[in-house]
Amino acid sequence: MNKKRLQKYANLIARCGVNVQKGQEVMIAAELDQPEFVKMVVDECYKAGASKVTVDFSYQPLTRSHVRYSSKKVLGSLDKWQLERWEHQAEVLPCKIYLLSEDPDGLAGINQKKYAEAMASRSKLIKPIRDKMENRYQWCIAAVPGKAWAKKVFPKERSSRALEMLWEAILSTSRVTDDPIEAWREHNESLAARCDKLNSMAIKELRYKASNGTDLRVGLLPEALFMAGGEKTLGRGIYFNPNIPSEEVFTSPRRGDADGIVYSSKPLSYDGQLIDNFSIRFERGKVVEVKAEVGEEVLRELVNMDEGAAYLGEVALVPYSSPIRESGLLFYNTLFDENAACHLALGRGFTNTLRDYDKYTEKEAHEMGINDSIIHEDFMIGTKDLSIIAVCADGRETPIFKDGEWAI
Repeated sequence: MNKKRLQKYANLIARCGVNVQKGQEVMIAAELDQPEFVKMVVDECYKAGASKVTVDFSYQPLTRSHVRYSSKKVLGSLDKWQLERWEHQAEVLPCKIYLLSEDPDGLAGINQKKYAEAMASRSKLIKPIRDKMENRYQWCIAAVPGKAWAKKVFPKERSSRALEMLWEAILSTSRVTDDPIEAWREHNESLAARCDKLNSMAIKELRYKASNGTDLRVGLLPEALFMAGGEKTLGRGIYFNPNIPSEEVFTSPRRGDADGIVYSSKPLSYDGQLIDNFSIRFERGKVVEVKAEVGEEVLRELVNMDEGAAYLGEVALVPYSSPIRESGLLFYNTLFDENAACHLALGRGFTNTLRDYDKYTEKEAHEMGINDSIIHEDFMIGTKDLSIIAVCADGRETPIFKDGEWAI
C-alpha cells in the first residue's frame, strides 16, 4: 500500500478522528497486525500536539489462553493499578483511538458463558469510572487489516493480496482521498443537513417492515435528537469524529418502547465470534426471544449481560446505496457492516442525543428514557426492500425509507 496514502489516513485519525489538542494525552488500542501503521498514528498524534501517546497491544490467541486457563474470578477482576489507570483517564480525559483488525472467528469455540460472565464482572468495575468520562473526551474507532480478517473477507486470495485488497477497501470507504480532511468536512455537512430535516419532524415512533419478516415498532423520546458524523465534547466543545467510516444517522429510542420482531441482514461479529441469520423479538421494549442459525448461545449471553442489554440503545438509518454496501463486500466487522445498512443496537444509549443534554446528569438522562448497560452492540437489519414509516407527534405518518433508500 502506498505509504503517502497511509500517512494521510493516520493524519485523518489524529486530526479529524480524535482531533488531538495541544498538551492532550492519547491512548491507542491495537492488535499486533500493523505495527508500522500504529507508529504512523503515534507520530501524527505527536505532530498534532499530544504530550504523551500510549499504545496498548492485544492478541487474540492470548485471550483464548486466558479464558481457557484463568479462573472466572481472576478473568473478571481488575488489579488496583488497572483501576487507578482508569481513574487517571477520568481525570485527564485522554483521546482514545481504537484500531480494529481482529479475526472475526478468533475466539470461536471458547467457553462463551465463562467469558461473558467474566467480561460482565469486569465491565461493572469500570462502568462508574466510564460514566464520569461520558461525553467529555474524544474517541475514534478506525480499522487496519489483519491477515486472518483479510482472508475472511477475501478467502480466494493469497494472504498478501488479501491484505492489500482490505487496505484498499478500508481507505476508500474511509474517504482517504487526495484531501481526506476536506472530504470529511463535506460529508459531515451533508449528514448534518439530514439530521436537521428529521429533527424538524417531531417523530414519536418508527415502524419497520421488510419481506424477510421484520415487523417492528420503536418509540422515540420527544427530547432526543438525530445525530450523525462528528460531535462535540462536553466542557471544551472539541469537535471529533468517533467512527471512521460513518454513514449513519442515529438516535437513542425510549427504553421499554419497542414491539415486534426484527431479522438480521448481515452477520454480527461479537468478541471474535460470529452470530448469523438471527432474529430478535421485543415486547414492551425488552428482548423476549432470540433465534440464530449460527451463534445462538453467544446471542443469548449477549442479551443477558445485564438488565439493560435486553433493551435498545440506538436506532440508526443508513441507505441501501451506502458506499460501503456498494463496495460489494461483507466486512465481518461491525464498524463497516453497520454503515452498509440500517441497524439497531442493544444496550447502552447515548445521553448526548438528548436536547440540551449538558443540563442533565447521567442518572437524570436514564430516568428520562435513555437505556443504560455495560454493552452497546450494533446489529444490521437493512434490506433492499426495507420500509420505515415515521409517526409524528401530530399523528401524521411519513415514509422516511422506501425500498431501502431515503424517502425524504
